[in-house]
Amino acid sequence: MDSLKNIFAVSELRNRVLFTLGLLAVYASGTTSRRPASTRRRWPSSRGRARTRCSASYDMFSGGNLSKVTIFALGIMPYISASIILQLLTVVWPYLERLSKEGELGRRKITQHTRYGTIVLSVVQALGIAIYLERNTQIAGRPAAGQQPGHRRSG
Repeated sequence: MDSLKNIFAVSELRNRVLFTLGLLAVYASGTTSRRPASTRRRWPSSRGRARTRCSASYDMFSGGNLSKVTIFALGIMPYISASIILQLLTVVWPYLERLSKEGELGRRKITQHTRYGTIVLSVVQALGIAIYLERNTQIAGRPAAGQQPGHRRSG
């Protein structure tokens, strides 16, 4: 009980705990908020061709958020991809190789580049998912490609 009292007595600990709880609240709201204008509740079922092994794997990495079409459907994958890309580029690109050898300052700069790369990859992946959903599913509120309005797909 004294440990809990100390958390709120020390201002630095209190601020860290409140910041962590705030981040958890943002994540919880982002995983329950569906994408705007989505008319279906979930990603197409495994019956259709839209549910491939690739999308099932990606859904597993996003914590099920892709199948729920939530705002945080991308999960942590863009950051991981950007990090891998920058690690591979440090071998090829002399500028990044120099940064990696500079110690703490270089590591911070590479981390900053990784974050910028994450934003770029997130935008590209989000656009890819949106275009896929528009063309191949009814999630966007219109019939899938090759489907007549008012005609339901059997399966």
